[in-house]
Amino acid sequence: MSVIERAPVGVGHADPATRPGVIQNLALLADYGAALAAFDGDGPVASAPGVASPRANTVGAGHAPLIARIRQDNPRYLAFTRIFDVAADGQPPVVPAMPAPALADVPFAVKDLFDVQGLPTTAGAAMRVDAAPASRDAEVVRRLKAAGAVLVGTTNMDEFAYGFATVNAHFGTTCNPHDVSRLAGGSSGGSAAAVAAGLVPFALGSDTNGSIRVPAALCGIYGLRSSHGQVPLDGVFPFVEALDVAGPFARSLDLLQTVHEVMADASLAPVDVAALRIGRLGGWFDANLDPELRTGLLQVADALGANGLIELPQARASRMAAFVMTAIEGAHLHRATLRTQPDAFDPAVRDRLLAGLLQPAEVLLDVQRFAAWFRAAMTQLWEQVDVLIAPAVPCVAPRIDQATIEIDGQPVSARANLGIFTQPLGLAGCPVLAVPLWRSGQLPLGVQLVAAPGREDRLFAVARRLEALGLTGAHPPEEGHP
Repeated sequence: MSVIERAPVGVGHADPATRPGVIQNLALLADYGAALAAFDGDGPVASAPGVASPRANTVGAGHAPLIARIRQDNPRYLAFTRIFDVAADGQPPVVPAMPAPALADVPFAVKDLFDVQGLPTTAGAAMRVDAAPASRDAEVVRRLKAAGAVLVGTTNMDEFAYGFATVNAHFGTTCNPHDVSRLAGGSSGGSAAAVAAGLVPFALGSDTNGSIRVPAALCGIYGLRSSHGQVPLDGVFPFVEALDVAGPFARSLDLLQTVHEVMADASLAPVDVAALRIGRLGGWFDANLDPELRTGLLQVADALGANGLIELPQARASRMAAFVMTAIEGAHLHRATLRTQPDAFDPAVRDRLLAGLLQPAEVLLDVQRFAAWFRAAMTQLWEQVDVLIAPAVPCVAPRIDQATIEIDGQPVSARANLGIFTQPLGLAGCPVLAVPLWRSGQLPLGVQLVAAPGREDRLFAVARRLEALGLTGAHPPEEGHP
């Protein structure tokens, strides 16, 4: 693969507050900040393509056909940014007398914000292509390799993980394998597309506000946001410390669970689904639904006996808080480069970060005050229910050239609002499993299963029940898809 051509980078000197994109983001942040400043804690708690890879990163000769297929198909999807070479001597075989590792010889890919020894971690940013190479693999990558998995490449993403589309001004737009004229979602869209297209059995992404769950739903596969803090983030490029989580994508629940157990270094016990109290989120999560998504969601709820609606405490305010926290903390992380090289950023990402950089300190204090209230309210909620069901996205994947989707009867930015159902959940630190509705031959739609922190076991048990009933499950893109 050839090294991607990069746009000229200059240093901007104009007042950032005069940029049109910054002005738009400032207005939105001002509205959200005012609402959070006025929040007094009252209200009911709910009832029940490519950088050339160095020779140091190679895969065994036995994977040569897979590598050849990835190289052949990747231009269609732009899922991978690096594809590793095949070593002439291959990898040493597993000793026959020893038990095979959990993921023996299973190929996988990682979003390009996981450190891979010997490579610069770009985090989707052209300005990092020439960064110092990582001295070692990210901890979760190391664990997966120790379990026998074989890393075959790195995947495309929104710059610095700030987006829901995987539209990258420097590295290109990742296309949805179910229809390459449509978005794959983001910010982990390259990983989701690689799995959905069958290029790798599993891939890793990160989720701050929905960056695993949105592309999983739009690409019709499983994606897990684990409990906050359960999976180590050592060697993963940061975004928002209070929200960042690493997690896997897969088309198989069994494989997804195995990967999660390896990443978390913990085993999940079986769970009796019949004993679980399951509810469906209403209010914020019962509006702006594609009619076919509503039908699928109701079928899932009915099959699980979740016929009553439960209100997530202050869902709209929780989304606002996550939005504002992301802008401010992301801007703080990149403040030095924003001041010296603003034009080195993807313009859309730059303007969101600059707006965050211009926020006064008290805005973040209001966000943190709300976040503490929200976590306490969610703790009370988990005393009444074990698993919650919610939509993952409002609609099927928009076309790449489609600027807006309809929310509350108004056209709004598609790329900014694909996460309206994922953003409110991050502050609580809960595990969330994105589950694809069974829609063979149709564009994918997905639902979220949510549980209390540390209860991924319940999510997998419910997902297996739904798959056994034929209501959910991943399916490959149709042959001859657009």
